[in-house]
Amino acid sequence: MKMNHFLLAVLSLGVVALACQLSLPQLGSLSATQPTSSPTSLPQRPVAPGEGNPDEPVFVHGNIKYTSPFFVNTLTEPFVMLEDEAGFVRRDRDFTFPLQGQVIGPIQRSSDDELTYMLNLPSVPQGTLVDVDNNGKKDAGVQVFAIAYWSNTWGDPFLEARDGTGWSTAYCSTITDPNREDEIVGGTLLVWAPDDKQQFPTGFGEDGKLFTADDPVAPIGAGYTYVNLDQTPFSFYKKAEAKIDLNEGVGAVKDFSSLSYKEAFEQMFAKASIEYPFTKEKGIDWDALHEKYDPLVQKATSDEEFYEVIRNFLNEFPDGHVGGAFNAKAFYKTMGGGFGLAVATLNDGRVIVTRVFPNSAGKKAGIQRGAELLSWDGKPIEQAISQAVPYFGPGSTPHTKRLAQEAFFMRVQPGTEVEVEFKNPGEASQQVTMKAEAEYDSLTYVLYGEETNALSLPVEGKILDDSHLGYIRLDTFSDDEKLMARIWERFIKSLEENKAPGVIIDLRRNGGGNLGLAMNFAGFFFDKEVVLYQRLYYNEISKTFEVEGLPTKVKPAPDITYKGKVALLISPDCVSACEGFAYAFSHEKRGTIIGHYPTAGAFGEVGRGQYKLPGDIKLQFPTGRPVDLEGELIIEGSGVQPDIVVPLTESEALGKEDALLEAAIQALTE
Repeated sequence: MKMNHFLLAVLSLGVVALACQLSLPQLGSLSATQPTSSPTSLPQRPVAPGEGNPDEPVFVHGNIKYTSPFFVNTLTEPFVMLEDEAGFVRRDRDFTFPLQGQVIGPIQRSSDDELTYMLNLPSVPQGTLVDVDNNGKKDAGVQVFAIAYWSNTWGDPFLEARDGTGWSTAYCSTITDPNREDEIVGGTLLVWAPDDKQQFPTGFGEDGKLFTADDPVAPIGAGYTYVNLDQTPFSFYKKAEAKIDLNEGVGAVKDFSSLSYKEAFEQMFAKASIEYPFTKEKGIDWDALHEKYDPLVQKATSDEEFYEVIRNFLNEFPDGHVGGAFNAKAFYKTMGGGFGLAVATLNDGRVIVTRVFPNSAGKKAGIQRGAELLSWDGKPIEQAISQAVPYFGPGSTPHTKRLAQEAFFMRVQPGTEVEVEFKNPGEASQQVTMKAEAEYDSLTYVLYGEETNALSLPVEGKILDDSHLGYIRLDTFSDDEKLMARIWERFIKSLEENKAPGVIIDLRRNGGGNLGLAMNFAGFFFDKEVVLYQRLYYNEISKTFEVEGLPTKVKPAPDITYKGKVALLISPDCVSACEGFAYAFSHEKRGTIIGHYPTAGAFGEVGRGQYKLPGDIKLQFPTGRPVDLEGELIIEGSGVQPDIVVPLTESEALGKEDALLEAAIQALTE
């Protein structure tokens, strides 16, 4: 593999997506009287734009600037929508956008970090009428909208509940506050009134909340009116063609790249140190870390030196979701050299060579596939591995740390000579001296396995001939989500049509992605709604971690439920959203979890913890803490545990058998 391919691959380590989806908060009950709502009742005659009403809104357009690395996964079927805000008016996170009211407009990509949108307004929108004037009388009410970006995944071109509910907190014409249960606190609303007898709030009132009993109100004109919430009192205006840019929200990258090294580090440290949700469990001493790294930052005089300080700082965290910084030049200097070998530690404790790459230093030294390594660079092999420092950090569990050490103990500066003692199969032990060469094939293989076909789909499946079981390999939740959803739905229907008695879902190379997509995939196997866990985030007002958003649930798929047996194949490469998927089956005992080791144990939500520092350093820290309904931490640091632990034997390590697959077949056919 060429060097640039490797560098592209390792950059993905920092954005395992990782449970990265922004949470949609659940609002607590409000003490004030809630506005009432009713289905739309059309007026006899809508307000007609024209000479008599030259400013009547008919068209809105604008820009959508994005910085989040996860946003690009939504660009399959993107659109803007006239989003019915009855969900926010009611504080109902399960509010489903009425189909008849969904008015959508096209998206164009104008640059690498910006989109443009256009939206034609209907003469009479079909949203939900809500009475928001709090005058004690039953009025016709108004329809309240935001302009919001959406991406369609399921079914027809319009949104259904699986695509999203409630109200938008990102990429929207409004601004919401995550510290106040995602109250709308600014931006622009578009209001439609059926006549000139309706009233609308002109301010947030003493409680600082919109659409509550203490809101001051004023008459609003018939037809469309834009409401600017950033002025006091609110500004009402009409404009035939309006330009309104959408706000990225809390998922925006914290960009400190224009600051000095010192200032950028301080800004990042100040935020990460209070928002990081696992300080106690991970044993993080933030004061000690600052005392150690602040002087090093101040000494840095180049991007390369600053990068090394940041990389070492990030590696202090035993967390697979902390990281992302990568500098190709620095990596080459310290770990660009390899020997063309990959190894594995067997269940009996032996460390064997699982692959020898052609024309490599290991091949030239006579090391064969299946050789047992006895010593490395003057140290017993176990000591050499256990003392290795993984370049990308230790990961979240002992298993992930060990596998990372196996990957990096053989990485050195190019030209470095190492004395190795090994024993080829059927031969006596021997010692050789090898010189490291600039190669990345062996490291890429250890980190990512066999290179997949460029035309492989993210979801592939088949019916196993002998057992008639289904087999689905699910490699990611971060790809073309519309494509993945259609393939997944087709596979599950095919399992039913073929009367497959069970299905094996292979998650061993699934690096995570969209947790919402993962939960929707799981929904095809459940016939009732299951509440799994909730997330806590640091609240800047209370200065504590608080539950935010609705609990994560698995909801049955609307069209089909597969009721056969299920086995899931896992590994430490099952990360983040993949772990959430596996946890759903484990939690409800809906399937048998099979693996050599647990999953990665990296389950903190990272969508809000993205940073950019000088030297084009991109990194992330988790911000969301996953806990069960009793408040106990789940998955993080432990992973999803296998029900059946399969020993890693020499035969499997050398690819002569797939013991996990065989164990799954046996579990489903017994």
